[in-house]
Amino acid sequence: EDVDIPSRRVLVTGATGLLGRAVFKEFNENNWNAVGCGYRRAQPRFEQVNLLDSVAVHNIIHDFQPHVIVHCAAERRPDVVESQPDAASQLNVAASGNLAKEAAGVGAFLIYISTDYVFDGTSPPYKETDVPNPLNLYGKTKLEGEKAVLDNNEDAAILRIPVLYGEVERLEESAVTVMFDKVQFSNKSANMDHWQQRFPTNVKDVATVCRQLAEKRMLDPSIKGIFHWSGNEQMTKYEMACAIADAFNLPSSHLRPITDCPVVGALRPRNARLDCSKLEMLGIGQRTPFRAGIRESLWPFLIDKRWRQTVFH
Repeated sequence: EDVDIPSRRVLVTGATGLLGRAVFKEFNENNWNAVGCGYRRAQPRFEQVNLLDSVAVHNIIHDFQPHVIVHCAAERRPDVVESQPDAASQLNVAASGNLAKEAAGVGAFLIYISTDYVFDGTSPPYKETDVPNPLNLYGKTKLEGEKAVLDNNEDAAILRIPVLYGEVERLEESAVTVMFDKVQFSNKSANMDHWQQRFPTNVKDVATVCRQLAEKRMLDPSIKGIFHWSGNEQMTKYEMACAIADAFNLPSSHLRPITDCPVVGALRPRNARLDCSKLEMLGIGQRTPFRAGIRESLWPFLIDKRWRQTVFH
């Protein structure tokens, strides 16, 4: 039988990760021929490509000839970047610049995923034109990655996003979902950061933005440069944990708000809220309410399923 393969082709890097899986799925389900690549967890579903191997990167791009490349692969854990700066710089900067060059070579539109951590968090909300000033090495490598991308490919897009959550394979995959165990084990008091203002953003929404951006670009070559996308519910980790407890009818009295600036680990910006009006004016965007999104994401990890009876009957 002839299988109808869509003619629009997209390559997704980091397709095994939290965001990459959502991006791959979004394009795949909307009439795009999507190929995902990963490294450690790639096979059998995705192509195994080491992004630091320039020959391998050249080959997959030339063989597949994508119209769009969404570059999700990165070392995104600030504390890991601090402890392994060279490896992080190789992936976040060098590999991104090389990918941008290869994308330009085949005329592919590259979307480089960046972060709100390029800002210092002292004067939010931040527009795309505001001057970055990253506080930690993670933010610095992502900002250098942005520059490497645009130096090698002036037609590329940079998409800055904040803290992500969504359908995780393990709770540790997201800084939001990792709190679920502390929420569920209510017999033990848990300290929660109540200092840093965050804007938890569902990976499905970011994936939709990437697809909408790609589809708009197919019609309009002026779609390029820097863009911001973010959820619009402002919450500290303590407030997220309370919202998670509420979503599952769990107690939250054991959660303790800590209002001091954290002293361990990489420095974090206090409030790096992103202004998303540029994408909104293009008619691009989607926002899942946090409680609905987090319930869907964490439901499989609920230890005590008895609460279903109280909620659904």
